[in-house]
Amino acid sequence: MTVTFKGVMPAITTPFNADLSIDHGALATHVQWLVSNGCTGIVPCGSLGEGATLTFDEKLALIETCARAVDVPVIPGIAALSTHEAVELAKAAVTHGARALMVLPPYVYSSDWREMKAHVAAVIQATSLPCIVYNNPVAYRTDFSPAQIMELANEFQNVKAVKESSTDVRRITAIKALAGDRLTLGVGVDDVLVEGVAAGAEFWIAGLVDALPKESVRLFELARDGKWDEAAKLYAWFLPLLRLDTVPKFVQLIKLVQEQLGICHRRVRPPRLELAGAELAEAQALIEQALAQRPQV
Repeated sequence: MTVTFKGVMPAITTPFNADLSIDHGALATHVQWLVSNGCTGIVPCGSLGEGATLTFDEKLALIETCARAVDVPVIPGIAALSTHEAVELAKAAVTHGARALMVLPPYVYSSDWREMKAHVAAVIQATSLPCIVYNNPVAYRTDFSPAQIMELANEFQNVKAVKESSTDVRRITAIKALAGDRLTLGVGVDDVLVEGVAAGAEFWIAGLVDALPKESVRLFELARDGKWDEAAKLYAWFLPLLRLDTVPKFVQLIKLVQEQLGICHRRVRPPRLELAGAELAEAQALIEQALAQRPQV
């Protein structure tokens, strides 16, 4: 089945039981709810999903639960400490229901283009699944330039899209200038969504969508359809929450928004810890203020 990268595709949080094992029942319910609210794909095992704390087998089980629960494409993030493990994860993801892959640089180690190209190329070649190249220099300290992305696209036909998370919207126009229609471009940072779509992005791999899918889908659609005045009003309300996606404790913060809305528990795996004290109070006040002014969409 052909996968098209369009619309809002949540980078899902991973719900945990009290013993910090994965709560697969809550996971299935959550992704079904997201799709029922207009989401077009599910992206597990990413940074927001605490992928670095999941074992190899847990990632495969998580992918399979998502694939069994929904009919939209499941597009796991493929990242590991070693190229070997990333390649093995990509291959195994195919048999557990993945319909595309989001390819990341390796955890921890960042270096020059020769080494990074070898790593991502190995993952891309491991399967025939369509791949999204994920550029997030803020988090991973590896920056894939537009020219380097095109080098991958020219060599590997299954490179189909780019999740651009540099926070620099000019990157979208720069890639588009080189790629034309060869690659589908997406926004990967919550608080540059409207600007990114205006620059040519066709999908949004989002974070706050895990708590607020109706608002996220509506905002994307307004931007996509060029309804800038309506988009600006919704964006102005949403931005304080969307900016929670851009700080080191984004996982704790987005899970806190989910809990405030009665969706999931805010449990996280160490080394992350749940927010506490003044930090928790400040976050709760921001969330409560935003939800008190929540618009009808």
